Amino acid sequence: MSRDPRFDGRFFVAVKTTGIFCRPICPARLPQEKNVDYYTTAAQAVNEGFRPCLRCRPDSAPLSPAWEGSKATLARAQKLLSEIPLQSVARVAERLGIGERYLHSLVTKHIGCSPKQYQDIQRVLFAKQLLQQSRLPVGDIAFIAGYESMRQFQRAVKQYLKVTPSDMRKNTSPSTELKTDIHVSIHFRPPYDWDKVREFLALRAMHGVEDVTLNSYARYFIHEGVKGYLKATINPDKNRFDVVIRVDDLKIIHAVITALKGMLDTDADPMMIRQSLIASGYPAADICEGLRLPTTWNVFESGCRAILGQQVSVKAAVGQLNKVIEALGEQYQSGVYFPSPEAIAASDLSFLRMPSRRKEALKAFAELFLHGATPSHDDILDIKGIGGWTLDYLKMRGERNPDVYLAGDLIVKKMAQAYNLVPDAAAPWRSYLTLQLWERYNIQVQQ
Repeated sequence: MSRDPRFDGRFFVAVKTTGIFCRPICPARLPQEKNVDYYTTAAQAVNEGFRPCLRCRPDSAPLSPAWEGSKATLARAQKLLSEIPLQSVARVAERLGIGERYLHSLVTKHIGCSPKQYQDIQRVLFAKQLLQQSRLPVGDIAFIAGYESMRQFQRAVKQYLKVTPSDMRKNTSPSTELKTDIHVSIHFRPPYDWDKVREFLALRAMHGVEDVTLNSYARYFIHEGVKGYLKATINPDKNRFDVVIRVDDLKIIHAVITALKGMLDTDADPMMIRQSLIASGYPAADICEGLRLPTTWNVFESGCRAILGQQVSVKAAVGQLNKVIEALGEQYQSGVYFPSPEAIAASDLSFLRMPSRRKEALKAFAELFLHGATPSHDDILDIKGIGGWTLDYLKMRGERNPDVYLAGDLIVKKMAQAYNLVPDAAAPWRSYLTLQLWERYNIQVQQ
């Protein structure tokens, strides 16, 4: 009843008398309690026959993380089942390292529908988001969402949302922006410490590739061979980022949005993270409210940053990274694309002033990515010059793993001893404990 935005995406309110379900922040008149059912995911509500509210747009709510105990596998399953283009359920189970039958049981128990139904619902909710937030032609949206025909797309929207695609656009005002621009909104739960995220990104921004301003983050990127540009501008009054995307091929839009959400950590749950930090023994009064885990565009970029940053300051690491970009990056109008694995692997890196062993490690790391697949942790550790700390940093920043505790980091070790912490008690959010200890150390130094 308070419409508290901290609970946005944590649950959904379905009104039995209207057949509509809403986010808890919806401004519509509140229904009577006897007429309400509650669901933990939008997919559950849709599967039970409710259609999403056209006013608060439940498809835009931040995802609700399921990282607790055995639900860690469920969280990964939700992420993989939400990917577009869709993968077979058998392939998702294989990537999770579990049986297809167990995946079906897990998803059905906790989400209330089968893995295939969850995939179908997530796809139609993504299409709904584009229908209402962008001015892309309906046919393009059907293609982006992975539908094979307009008839299949229209049937899915009608089945799950109880409306037609054209109905979705009745309340959407015409756009005055460039037709090549794709506009979407990415919502987050407050508090969100944008100042700290901006500071982190600005300090590490790559010349020509990234641009960080007082209220925005922009970059050029390549995803699966497709080139593009994006800009995310924070809208603190609406608890969201307003995003503009331009790409050469629309098929990667979903992947781009997913990557950006990961970079800005918009699905984090500040309340849950705070509770975990306190459980580790960290004093509540010292917690930095709205802490986020800003990450990198992908694992390859993160690994290159980590290797070049070994035993040097952040400023020096960025300087070396900019040399790599200047020599091997692909120029595009006023911007630059981050160098490909092929470009780095083929270079002698003679323009870098650093130990030859580190150059060899960078080249060997790039060679692992020449065939497209992300290498295993064992393959990365087999590279001379890459140790446990570098791999853990890659897991935290590149793989966006929220449960990495850098116990070997000198600052983390010092601060944990000062607070007499039990780090494992912060699981599965130990990455945030690592960030919190770094941040607290910086505050003490400044004082």
